[in-house]
Amino acid sequence: MTNRCWKIGDNVATDEILPSQYMTLTDIKELAKHVLEHSIPGFAGKIKNGDILIAGTNMGYGSSREHAPLSLKGAGIGFVVAKSFSRLFYRNCINIGLPVITCTEAVDQSDDGDMLTVDLLNGTISNDTKSKIFKFESFPEFLLDYLLKGGLINSLNEERMKKTG
Repeated sequence: MTNRCWKIGDNVATDEILPSQYMTLTDIKELAKHVLEHSIPGFAGKIKNGDILIAGTNMGYGSSREHAPLSLKGAGIGFVVAKSFSRLFYRNCINIGLPVITCTEAVDQSDDGDMLTVDLLNGTISNDTKSKIFKFESFPEFLLDYLLKGGLINSLNEERMKKTG
C-alpha cells in the first residue's frame, strides 16, 4: 500500500511525540488525538491510516513509556522510518506492532508529502513520487513475526492458543 510520508527532524523526544500531560490516558484513540500536537498543530487530524513518519537521528529519545508509540499507532501511522532510534522507543514500537525502520537513504531522499510504499518482507521502501527504491536490513524472523501479528502480546497469545488448543 502506498501512503503519504510526514517528515520531521532529528532528536524528536517521546514527550514531543506525546506531551507528558496525557500520560494518564489509556485509550489509544484518546492518545492519538494529541500526537505531535505542539510540533505540528492539527497533525492527528491530517493522518490517513497507514501514513509513514520519516525522522532523522535519535528518534524517540526520552522516557521509556509506550504512550508515544501507542499515540502514533492509534493516529494511523503505519511505519516510522528514521536514521536512528532510541533503543527503548524502537523496542516499544516493535512490542506494539508498529514497524520502525532504519534507512538513512530513504530519509535523506524523501520529502514531506512524498508517496512511499514499504515492503517489510523484502526490506524495501519505494519512493513512488521520485521513482526511487531503498533497501533496509530485514528484521530477524522473530521480530517480523511480532510485527505481522500486531505486536508481542498478540504473538504470544497466538502461541498460547496453539498450545492450549
